[in-house]
Amino acid sequence: MIAGTDIDVDGLRSALLEVIAEERRVNAGESIRALHADDSSPHPASVPDLVVFPHTVAEVSAVLALANARGVAVTPFGMGTSTDGHVIPLRRGISLDLTEMDGVVRFRPEDQMITVGPGISRSAVNRRAGEHGLLFPVDPGADASIGGMVATNASGTTTVRYGNMRKQVLALQVVLADGTVVRTGSRALKSSAGYDLGQLFVGSEGTLGVIVEVTLRLYGIPEHTVAARAAFPDLDAACGAARALIGAGVLLSRMELLDAYCVQALNRFKDMTLPELPCLLLEFAGSREAVQADSRFAAEVAAEYGCAELELEADHTARVRLWQARHDLPPALAHLRPGSKLMTTDVCVPISELPAAVAAGRAAVERLKIVAGIVGHVGEGNYHITYAFDPDDPDEQDRAEILEAEVIEHALACGGTCSGEHGIGIGKIRHLATEHADLLPLMRGIKQQLDPNGILNPGKVFTA
Repeated sequence: MIAGTDIDVDGLRSALLEVIAEERRVNAGESIRALHADDSSPHPASVPDLVVFPHTVAEVSAVLALANARGVAVTPFGMGTSTDGHVIPLRRGISLDLTEMDGVVRFRPEDQMITVGPGISRSAVNRRAGEHGLLFPVDPGADASIGGMVATNASGTTTVRYGNMRKQVLALQVVLADGTVVRTGSRALKSSAGYDLGQLFVGSEGTLGVIVEVTLRLYGIPEHTVAARAAFPDLDAACGAARALIGAGVLLSRMELLDAYCVQALNRFKDMTLPELPCLLLEFAGSREAVQADSRFAAEVAAEYGCAELELEADHTARVRLWQARHDLPPALAHLRPGSKLMTTDVCVPISELPAAVAAGRAAVERLKIVAGIVGHVGEGNYHITYAFDPDDPDEQDRAEILEAEVIEHALACGGTCSGEHGIGIGKIRHLATEHADLLPLMRGIKQQLDPNGILNPGKVFTA
């Protein structure tokens, strides 16, 4: 049985109101449903039949049990910032908006951990952690929900030091398709007790269960932090410097690549005056002495690769401004073509392959005559080609899809992956099949075991 689209909406709403006795939270309004029809991706919208706003684990359990019994699709929804169609309800049904489950359940600063609801934003977690000199490091740019970040195994600018979401999750509470509530993990920092089923749900994109509680690892805020911007004559030099810095063991907190087109877009969008050259944005954090030593060594390495300009910045406000500029790249690129939609590749390659992979990507961009910027978390080999295109122009759409396919094929050929952080969603289903053809039957078996009626986010990761 696969969840379908033809349902008795009035009957379903009446049944849900017996579980959630507040009409606002079982919403059939046209405007609310439209707000839950898409995300930040270029994929076509699909309007759900109902939007449900649960407040408790018991309510989520009851909603899923009811939906499972009726064969109604359920698509978990957070902040809607995903980039591959994860929250688009392809088979309509229920959009399960978890943003009102946004509380701090337990906070144990002495253990450097916090337990939160799935709807809380990463910035809210950091505000609470910061009161005790702690931080939650994963920074994907958008102020995403923690539940969504777990579901997509998000990473971001700080992954080079702290790792992705998989490294931060100590325990989960998850509601399965039939309403069963399970807990994984513990307060301990490590465990060898049986299969690590918690990690199965991290990155599962809402297809195996609905995450309703997350226990996160926190870290001490470093004593001293310095950011740097290093401009290079070309992309090859910037990538070579990135590889050399990682190989030398420099303890970086962030390492981001921006090509000249990205810098140009930021200059126009934010009224900046940066040299329009490829650059690395770096951050060093730790003791004052360690930061000074690492930044000096990084300057020497950058000089070997022809660094044209290196600026260090210790002032907090200036550092925030620098990283905010990095996070403003998507709207800056879209601003160059008003009315366009953004599409972005998301490959990750071995560090040794990074210069060649980026060069191949740039060559494909030029051959296909696509106007695009290259940006990425190159400290771990993850880079994106981001381009604004006219969704109403079939030729532009075709060239955009050809570019994505070529970039992914090159990444797979050199031992990389089709997705370093954005997940599979709708857009990379066929590429997942290429990358993990031998594992797909096992993946499908797990999906069938946990969601036999196919109600959880159908049409994502797999075609059925």
